[in-house]
Amino acid sequence: MKYIVVLGDGMSDEPVAELGGKTPLEYARIPTMDDLAAKGELGMVQNVPAGMSPGSEVANLSVMGYDPLTEFTGRSPLEALSVGVEMAPDDVVFRCNLVTLTEPEPYEEKTIVDHSSGEISTADADVLMEEIRRQFNSSEFQFYTGTSYRHIMVWKHGRLARLEPPHDHLAKVIGPWLPQEPVLRDFMERSFDILNNHPLNLARAAQGKRKANSLWYWGAGTRPNLRSFREKTGLTGGMVSAVDLLKGIAVGAGMKIYQVPGATGSIDTNWEGKAQAAIDALLKDGCDFVYIHVEAPDEMAHQGLPFEKVKAIEYLDSRVLAPVRQAMERSGEDFRILLLPDHPNLLRLRTHTGDAVPYVIYDSTRQRRTCRRYSEAEARETGIFEPQGCRLMERFLQK
Repeated sequence: MKYIVVLGDGMSDEPVAELGGKTPLEYARIPTMDDLAAKGELGMVQNVPAGMSPGSEVANLSVMGYDPLTEFTGRSPLEALSVGVEMAPDDVVFRCNLVTLTEPEPYEEKTIVDHSSGEISTADADVLMEEIRRQFNSSEFQFYTGTSYRHIMVWKHGRLARLEPPHDHLAKVIGPWLPQEPVLRDFMERSFDILNNHPLNLARAAQGKRKANSLWYWGAGTRPNLRSFREKTGLTGGMVSAVDLLKGIAVGAGMKIYQVPGATGSIDTNWEGKAQAAIDALLKDGCDFVYIHVEAPDEMAHQGLPFEKVKAIEYLDSRVLAPVRQAMERSGEDFRILLLPDHPNLLRLRTHTGDAVPYVIYDSTRQRRTCRRYSEAEARETGIFEPQGCRLMERFLQK
Protein backbone atom coordinates (compact mmCIF):
# COMPACT_ATOMS: atom_id res chain seq x y z
CA MET A 1 0.00 0.00 0.00
CA LYS A 2 1.18 3.52 -0.88
CA TYR A 3 -0.05 6.48 1.16
CA ILE A 4 -0.56 9.98 -0.26
CA VAL A 5 -1.56 13.11 1.66
CA VAL A 6 -2.79 15.97 -0.54
CA LEU A 7 -3.09 19.13 1.54
CA GLY A 8 -4.55 22.37 0.19
CA ASP A 9 -3.37 24.93 2.73
CA GLY A 10 -6.20 27.18 3.94
CA MET A 11 -8.58 25.65 1.40
CA SER A 12 -11.63 25.55 3.67
CA ASP A 13 -13.80 28.67 4.05
CA GLU A 14 -17.31 29.94 4.72
CA PRO A 15 -19.98 30.99 2.17
CA VAL A 16 -18.76 34.00 0.19
CA ALA A 17 -21.09 36.62 -1.30
CA GLU A 18 -18.96 37.08 -4.43
CA LEU A 19 -19.29 33.34 -5.05
CA GLY A 20 -23.08 33.36 -4.87
CA GLY A 21 -23.18 32.32 -1.24
CA LYS A 22 -21.01 29.26 -1.85
CA THR A 23 -17.68 28.38 -0.28
CA PRO A 24 -14.68 28.24 -2.64
CA LEU A 25 -14.82 24.43 -2.45
CA GLU A 26 -18.51 24.44 -3.42
CA TYR A 27 -17.95 26.95 -6.22
CA ALA A 28 -14.86 25.28 -7.71
CA ARG A 29 -14.92 22.63 -10.44
CA ILE A 30 -13.12 19.79 -8.65
CA PRO A 31 -14.17 16.50 -10.27
CA THR A 32 -11.33 14.44 -8.82
CA MET A 33 -11.92 15.66 -5.26
CA ASP A 34 -15.64 15.05 -5.69
CA ASP A 35 -15.03 11.52 -6.96
CA LEU A 36 -12.78 10.71 -3.99
CA ALA A 37 -15.46 12.04 -1.63
CA ALA A 38 -18.13 9.91 -3.33
CA LYS A 39 -16.02 6.75 -3.06
CA GLY A 40 -14.22 7.29 0.24
CA GLU A 41 -14.78 8.30 3.85
CA LEU A 42 -15.86 11.95 4.10
CA GLY A 43 -15.87 13.72 7.46
CA MET A 44 -14.59 16.61 9.53
CA VAL A 45 -11.37 16.84 11.52
CA GLN A 46 -10.15 19.30 14.16
CA ASN A 47 -6.47 19.88 13.42
CA VAL A 48 -5.96 22.87 15.74
CA PRO A 49 -6.32 21.98 19.45
CA ALA A 50 -8.40 24.33 21.56
CA GLY A 51 -6.34 27.20 22.89
CA MET A 52 -3.59 26.95 20.27
CA SER A 53 -2.99 29.50 17.52
CA PRO A 54 -4.47 28.32 14.18
CA GLY A 55 -1.19 28.40 12.29
CA SER A 56 -0.05 26.06 9.56
CA GLU A 57 2.72 24.81 11.87
CA VAL A 58 0.24 23.51 14.46
CA ALA A 59 -2.25 22.17 11.93
CA ASN A 60 0.28 20.40 9.70
CA LEU A 61 1.94 18.73 12.68
CA SER A 62 -1.50 17.37 13.56
CA VAL A 63 -2.11 16.13 10.03
CA MET A 64 1.24 14.33 10.09
CA GLY A 65 0.29 12.54 13.29
CA TYR A 66 2.27 14.64 15.78
CA ASP A 67 0.39 16.03 18.78
CA PRO A 68 1.10 19.78 18.83
CA LEU A 69 0.12 19.96 22.50
CA THR A 70 3.23 17.95 23.38
CA GLU A 71 5.56 18.25 20.35
CA PHE A 72 5.27 21.88 19.19
CA THR A 73 8.14 24.21 20.19
CA GLY A 74 7.46 27.09 17.79
CA ARG A 75 7.07 27.71 14.08
CA SER A 76 10.38 29.35 13.26
CA PRO A 77 12.62 26.52 14.49
CA LEU A 78 10.86 24.17 12.08
CA GLU A 79 11.52 26.59 9.21
CA ALA A 80 15.12 26.96 10.35
CA LEU A 81 15.66 23.22 9.98
CA SER A 82 14.79 23.51 6.29
CA VAL A 83 17.63 25.94 5.60
CA GLY A 84 20.19 24.02 7.68
CA VAL A 85 20.37 26.36 10.68
CA GLU A 86 22.21 24.94 13.68
CA MET A 87 20.38 25.58 16.97
CA ALA A 88 21.52 25.22 20.55
CA PRO A 89 18.83 24.25 23.09
CA ASP A 90 18.64 27.80 24.48
CA ASP A 91 18.69 29.61 21.13
CA VAL A 92 15.46 31.36 20.14
CA VAL A 93 14.48 31.37 16.48
CA PHE A 94 12.18 33.91 14.83
CA ARG A 95 10.43 34.12 11.49
CA CYS A 96 11.12 37.53 9.99
CA ASN A 97 8.86 38.40 7.08
CA LEU A 98 9.82 41.03 4.57
CA VAL A 99 6.64 43.13 4.65
CA THR A 100 5.35 46.25 2.92
CA LEU A 101 4.54 49.15 5.26
CA THR A 102 3.23 52.61 4.41
CA GLU A 103 6.04 55.15 4.23
CA PRO A 104 5.56 58.72 5.51
CA GLU A 105 4.38 58.18 9.10
CA PRO A 106 6.45 57.50 12.24
CA TYR A 107 7.11 53.77 12.47
CA GLU A 108 4.42 52.94 15.03
CA GLU A 109 1.82 54.79 12.95
CA LYS A 110 2.51 52.89 9.74
CA THR A 111 0.04 50.39 8.28
CA ILE A 112 0.71 46.86 7.01
CA VAL A 113 -0.01 46.91 3.28
CA ASP A 114 1.20 43.40 2.44
CA HIS A 115 2.63 40.59 4.60
CA SER A 116 4.45 39.16 1.55
CA SER A 117 5.81 42.27 -0.21
CA GLY A 118 3.91 41.34 -3.34
CA GLU A 119 5.14 37.74 -3.04
CA ILE A 120 8.68 38.94 -3.56
CA SER A 121 10.97 36.49 -5.36
CA THR A 122 13.60 34.66 -3.35
CA ALA A 123 16.31 36.23 -5.53
CA ASP A 124 15.15 39.77 -4.73
CA ALA A 125 14.64 38.91 -1.08
CA ASP A 126 18.17 37.55 -0.78
CA VAL A 127 19.60 40.86 -1.99
CA LEU A 128 17.74 42.65 0.79
CA MET A 129 18.57 40.01 3.40
CA GLU A 130 22.24 40.28 2.48
CA GLU A 131 22.09 43.96 3.43
CA ILE A 132 20.32 43.03 6.66
CA ARG A 133 23.07 40.53 7.40
CA ARG A 134 25.75 43.11 6.65
CA GLN A 135 24.19 45.59 9.08
CA PHE A 136 22.81 43.33 11.82
CA ASN A 137 24.69 40.01 11.96
CA SER A 138 26.78 39.50 15.09
CA SER A 139 27.86 36.74 17.45
CA GLU A 140 24.42 37.10 19.10
CA PHE A 141 22.13 37.54 16.09
CA GLN A 142 22.24 35.73 12.73
CA PHE A 143 19.89 36.22 9.79
CA TYR A 144 19.17 33.61 7.11
CA THR A 145 17.40 33.81 3.76
CA GLY A 146 14.42 31.50 3.38
CA THR A 147 11.91 31.45 0.51
CA SER A 148 10.16 34.50 -0.95
CA TYR A 149 9.19 36.77 1.96
CA ARG A 150 9.84 34.15 4.68
CA HIS A 151 13.18 34.48 6.50
CA ILE A 152 14.84 33.50 9.77
CA MET A 153 16.69 35.15 12.64
CA VAL A 154 18.46 33.23 15.41
CA TRP A 155 19.03 34.96 18.74
CA LYS A 156 21.78 33.03 20.49
CA HIS A 157 20.81 32.34 24.11
CA GLY A 158 17.84 34.62 23.49
CA ARG A 159 14.47 35.34 25.03
CA LEU A 160 11.05 34.23 23.84
CA ALA A 161 8.63 37.05 23.07
CA ARG A 162 4.91 37.41 22.41
CA LEU A 163 4.60 38.30 18.73
CA GLU A 164 1.83 38.84 16.18
CA PRO A 165 1.65 37.32 12.66
CA PRO A 166 1.55 40.18 10.13
CA HIS A 167 -1.14 38.50 8.01
CA ASP A 168 -3.51 38.80 10.98
CA HIS A 169 -3.28 42.61 10.92
CA LEU A 170 -3.37 43.65 7.29
CA ALA A 171 -4.48 47.25 6.67
CA LYS A 172 -4.10 48.03 10.38
CA VAL A 173 -1.86 50.57 12.13
CA ILE A 174 1.03 48.54 13.52
CA GLY A 175 1.63 50.27 16.86
CA PRO A 176 -0.53 47.94 19.02
CA TRP A 177 1.02 44.87 17.39
CA LEU A 178 4.71 45.73 17.68
CA PRO A 179 6.93 43.57 19.93
CA GLN A 180 7.32 44.59 23.54
CA GLU A 181 10.84 43.15 23.43
CA PRO A 182 13.06 46.24 22.85
CA VAL A 183 15.71 44.39 20.83
CA LEU A 184 13.20 43.11 18.30
CA ARG A 185 11.39 46.41 17.96
CA ASP A 186 14.70 48.22 17.43
CA PHE A 187 15.67 45.81 14.63
CA MET A 188 12.30 46.32 12.94
CA GLU A 189 12.47 50.12 13.07
CA ARG A 190 16.07 50.20 11.85
CA SER A 191 15.24 47.73 9.07
CA PHE A 192 12.77 50.23 7.58
CA ASP A 193 15.48 52.89 7.40
CA ILE A 194 17.80 50.40 5.69
CA LEU A 195 15.32 48.82 3.28
CA ASN A 196 12.88 51.51 2.20
CA ASN A 197 15.41 53.36 0.03
CA HIS A 198 17.53 50.36 -0.90
CA PRO A 199 18.27 50.46 -4.66
CA LEU A 200 16.42 47.19 -5.22
CA ASN A 201 13.30 48.54 -3.52
CA LEU A 202 13.48 51.77 -5.48
CA ALA A 203 13.68 49.70 -8.66
CA ARG A 204 10.72 47.56 -7.54
CA ALA A 205 8.65 50.69 -6.90
CA ALA A 206 9.56 52.07 -10.34
CA GLN A 207 8.30 48.80 -11.85
CA GLY A 208 5.00 49.06 -9.98
CA LYS A 209 5.97 46.36 -7.46
CA ARG A 210 5.62 46.63 -3.72
CA LYS A 211 8.65 47.51 -1.66
CA ALA A 212 9.86 44.98 0.89
CA ASN A 213 10.64 47.74 3.35
CA SER A 214 10.58 46.24 6.83
CA LEU A 215 11.28 43.10 8.81
CA TRP A 216 8.42 41.72 10.87
CA TYR A 217 9.08 39.18 13.64
CA TRP A 218 6.72 36.39 14.67
CA GLY A 219 6.55 32.64 15.35
CA ALA A 220 9.34 32.48 17.97
CA GLY A 221 10.43 29.12 19.33
CA THR A 222 13.20 26.79 20.38
CA ARG A 223 14.86 23.75 18.81
CA PRO A 224 12.33 21.02 17.94
CA ASN A 225 12.74 17.37 18.79
CA LEU A 226 10.35 15.35 16.64
CA ARG A 227 10.32 11.57 16.63
CA SER A 228 11.14 10.27 13.17
CA PHE A 229 8.21 9.48 10.91
CA ARG A 230 9.67 6.07 10.07
CA GLU A 231 10.04 5.21 13.76
CA LYS A 232 6.43 6.27 14.39
CA THR A 233 4.86 4.53 11.42
CA GLY A 234 7.37 2.07 9.94
CA LEU A 235 7.07 3.93 6.61
CA THR A 236 9.59 5.85 4.54
CA GLY A 237 8.28 9.32 3.72
CA GLY A 238 8.78 12.14 1.25
CA MET A 239 7.71 15.80 1.37
CA VAL A 240 6.73 17.89 -1.66
CA SER A 241 6.31 21.55 -0.70
CA ALA A 242 7.60 25.00 -1.62
CA VAL A 243 7.30 26.23 1.95
CA ASP A 244 10.19 26.21 4.42
CA LEU A 245 7.86 25.32 7.31
CA LEU A 246 6.82 22.02 5.71
CA LYS A 247 10.36 21.25 4.63
CA GLY A 248 11.48 21.87 8.20
CA ILE A 249 8.87 19.52 9.60
CA ALA A 250 10.12 16.94 7.09
CA VAL A 251 13.73 17.43 8.22
CA GLY A 252 12.69 17.05 11.86
CA ALA A 253 10.71 13.91 10.98
CA GLY A 254 13.55 12.38 8.95
CA MET A 255 11.64 12.49 5.67
CA LYS A 256 13.15 13.07 2.23
CA ILE A 257 12.51 16.54 0.78
CA TYR A 258 11.72 16.79 -2.93
CA GLN A 259 12.86 20.13 -4.34
CA VAL A 260 10.67 21.16 -7.27
CA PRO A 261 12.08 23.80 -9.65
CA GLY A 262 9.63 26.67 -9.99
CA ALA A 263 7.71 25.81 -6.81
CA THR A 264 6.81 29.21 -5.36
CA GLY A 265 4.19 28.70 -2.67
CA SER A 266 1.66 30.71 -4.70
CA ILE A 267 -0.69 30.31 -7.64
CA ASP A 268 2.17 30.51 -10.16
CA THR A 269 3.82 27.44 -8.66
CA ASN A 270 4.99 24.47 -10.73
CA TRP A 271 1.86 22.37 -10.25
CA GLU A 272 2.86 19.62 -12.68
CA GLY A 273 6.34 19.48 -11.16
CA LYS A 274 4.85 18.84 -7.74
CA ALA A 275 2.70 16.05 -9.09
CA GLN A 276 5.65 14.44 -10.86
CA ALA A 277 7.85 14.70 -7.76
CA ALA A 278 5.22 12.83 -5.75
CA ILE A 279 4.85 10.18 -8.45
CA ASP A 280 8.62 9.71 -8.62
CA ALA A 281 8.85 9.46 -4.82
CA LEU A 282 6.29 6.65 -4.76
CA LEU A 283 7.02 4.73 -7.94
CA LYS A 284 10.74 5.31 -8.59
CA ASP A 285 12.30 6.00 -5.21
CA GLY A 286 10.25 3.47 -3.29
CA CYS A 287 8.75 5.83 -0.72
CA ASP A 288 5.79 4.35 1.14
CA PHE A 289 4.29 7.75 1.97
CA VAL A 290 4.31 11.18 0.34
CA TYR A 291 2.95 14.49 1.65
CA ILE A 292 2.00 16.99 -1.06
CA HIS A 293 1.53 20.46 0.40
CA VAL A 294 0.13 23.29 -1.74
CA GLU A 295 0.21 26.81 -0.29
CA ALA A 296 -1.64 28.70 -3.04
CA PRO A 297 -5.22 28.62 -1.63
CA ASP A 298 -3.93 30.06 1.63
CA GLU A 299 -2.00 32.85 -0.08
CA MET A 300 -4.99 33.83 -2.19
CA ALA A 301 -7.20 33.98 0.91
CA HIS A 302 -4.65 36.15 2.74
CA GLN A 303 -4.86 38.53 -0.20
CA GLY A 304 -8.68 38.51 -0.12
CA LEU A 305 -9.03 37.19 -3.68
CA PRO A 306 -12.03 34.82 -3.91
CA PHE A 307 -11.81 33.85 -7.59
CA GLU A 308 -8.06 33.31 -7.36
CA LYS A 309 -8.63 31.06 -4.34
CA VAL A 310 -11.12 29.08 -6.40
CA LYS A 311 -8.61 28.85 -9.24
CA ALA A 312 -5.92 27.57 -6.85
CA ILE A 313 -8.27 24.84 -5.64
CA GLU A 314 -9.16 23.89 -9.22
CA TYR A 315 -5.46 23.73 -10.14
CA LEU A 316 -4.80 21.47 -7.16
CA ASP A 317 -7.57 19.17 -8.40
CA SER A 318 -6.65 19.07 -12.09
CA ARG A 319 -2.88 19.58 -12.10
CA VAL A 320 -1.80 17.69 -8.96
CA LEU A 321 -4.42 15.35 -7.56
CA ALA A 322 -5.72 13.99 -10.87
CA PRO A 323 -2.31 13.11 -12.40
CA VAL A 324 -1.08 11.55 -9.14
CA ARG A 325 -4.19 9.40 -8.90
CA GLN A 326 -3.98 8.41 -12.56
CA ALA A 327 -0.32 7.45 -12.23
CA MET A 328 -1.07 5.27 -9.21
CA GLU A 329 -3.95 3.55 -11.02
CA ARG A 330 -1.73 2.85 -14.04
CA SER A 331 0.99 1.45 -11.80
CA GLY A 332 -1.24 -1.26 -10.36
CA GLU A 333 -0.16 -0.35 -6.82
CA ASP A 334 -2.74 -0.27 -4.04
CA PHE A 335 -2.93 3.22 -2.57
CA ARG A 336 -4.75 5.49 -0.20
CA ILE A 337 -5.24 9.25 -0.44
CA LEU A 338 -5.93 11.59 2.46
CA LEU A 339 -7.26 14.88 1.07
CA LEU A 340 -7.81 17.87 3.36
CA PRO A 341 -6.88 21.43 4.31
CA ASP A 342 -4.86 22.09 7.45
CA HIS A 343 -7.14 24.92 8.67
CA PRO A 344 -9.67 27.34 7.19
CA ASN A 345 -8.52 30.69 5.84
CA LEU A 346 -11.55 32.94 5.62
CA LEU A 347 -11.64 35.41 2.75
CA ARG A 348 -13.77 37.67 4.94
CA LEU A 349 -11.00 37.89 7.56
CA ARG A 350 -7.99 37.22 5.30
CA THR A 351 -6.56 34.96 7.98
CA HIS A 352 -6.80 31.53 9.61
CA THR A 353 -9.32 30.16 12.06
CA GLY A 354 -9.04 27.04 14.17
CA ASP A 355 -12.30 25.46 13.01
CA ALA A 356 -12.66 21.88 11.81
CA VAL A 357 -12.06 21.10 8.13
CA PRO A 358 -13.40 18.50 5.66
CA TYR A 359 -11.32 15.42 4.90
CA VAL A 360 -11.53 12.40 2.62
CA ILE A 361 -9.82 9.05 3.07
CA TYR A 362 -9.92 7.17 -0.23
CA ASP A 363 -8.74 3.56 -0.54
CA SER A 364 -8.23 2.16 -4.05
CA THR A 365 -9.08 -1.34 -2.77
CA ARG A 366 -12.31 -0.45 -0.91
CA GLN A 367 -14.45 2.04 -2.76
CA ARG A 368 -17.84 3.19 -1.54
CA ARG A 369 -20.67 4.52 -3.66
CA THR A 370 -22.39 7.70 -2.45
CA CYS A 371 -23.60 10.97 -3.95
CA ARG A 372 -21.31 13.06 -1.79
CA ARG A 373 -19.24 15.99 -3.07
CA TYR A 374 -16.16 17.38 -1.40
CA SER A 375 -17.27 20.41 0.61
CA GLU A 376 -17.61 21.64 4.15
CA ALA A 377 -21.40 21.17 4.26
CA GLU A 378 -21.32 17.66 2.77
CA ALA A 379 -18.61 16.61 5.24
CA ARG A 380 -20.58 17.94 8.21
CA GLU A 381 -23.70 16.09 7.04
CA THR A 382 -21.96 12.71 7.30
CA GLY A 383 -21.73 13.11 11.10
CA ILE A 384 -18.18 11.75 11.03
CA PHE A 385 -15.89 13.89 13.20
CA GLU A 386 -12.35 13.38 14.48
CA PRO A 387 -11.78 15.80 17.39
CA GLN A 388 -8.02 15.18 17.57
CA GLY A 389 -6.36 15.79 14.23
CA CYS A 390 -3.20 13.92 15.17
CA ARG A 391 -5.26 10.69 15.40
CA LEU A 392 -6.52 10.88 11.82
CA MET A 393 -3.12 9.73 10.51
CA GLU A 394 -3.46 6.53 12.55
CA ARG A 395 -6.78 5.80 10.84
CA PHE A 396 -5.36 6.62 7.44
CA LEU A 397 -2.41 4.25 7.88
CA GLN A 398 -4.16 1.38 9.63
CA LYS A 399 -3.63 -1.89 7.88
